[in-house]
Amino acid sequence: MKDIIFIRHGATAGNLEKRYVGRTDEPLCEEGRARARALSERLETAPDIIFVSPCLRARETAEILFPNTYHTVVSDLREADFGDFEYKTASELERDPAYRAWVDGGCLGDIPGGESVRGFKARCAAAFKEALETVPAGKTAAFVTHGGVIMAVLEALSTDRRGFYEYYLPNAAALLCRFENGKLIIRNKI
Repeated sequence: MKDIIFIRHGATAGNLEKRYVGRTDEPLCEEGRARARALSERLETAPDIIFVSPCLRARETAEILFPNTYHTVVSDLREADFGDFEYKTASELERDPAYRAWVDGGCLGDIPGGESVRGFKARCAAAFKEALETVPAGKTAAFVTHGGVIMAVLEALSTDRRGFYEYYLPNAAALLCRFENGKLIIRNKI
C-alpha cells in the first residue's frame, strides 16, 4: 500500500485564457502562484517522494509546495502534445474542420500534428507505474503534473472506473489516493 497525492500545477496565462497548453513551456502567472501557495496551506501530508513533470509550470508549482525538497523529474509525466491545436482557444479553432472532427469525436481521436490520445494515455500510465515502483510500501508519493496526465492515470488505474473527463482536476488542486493491489482508490479532493 502506498499513498499518492496527485497535484495539478498552478495556472498559467494560457490556462486562464482557456488555451490548449500542452508542450508550450510557460511559467505560472501570478494567480497561479497564489493558488499554489494557498494549496500548500491545505496540504496536510508531506510526501516522502516527489515526482514532477519537466514542464516549467509543474516544476514551479512543486517548488512552491515543497521548497528545498528534491524533486524527481519524470519526462513522460508531461502534458499532451496538442499539435495543430497547441496554444489556441476553442473559439480560435471553431472553423477548423480538423478541430471540429476532433471535438465531435469526444476529443478522443488523434490530434493533427500532435500526439495520439491512445499513445498519450499509455505513456502517462506507464510513467506513473514506473515511478511508483521506486516508492517503498507505506510511503507517500506526490505527482506534480498536468490535468490530462492525472486524468489518464486515473482512467487507467482507478477502482471507480469513470471516463477520462470525469477525473478533471482544476489548477492548483490535489487528489489524495491510495495505491493498493495495482489500483488507485480515490480518497479525498483538496
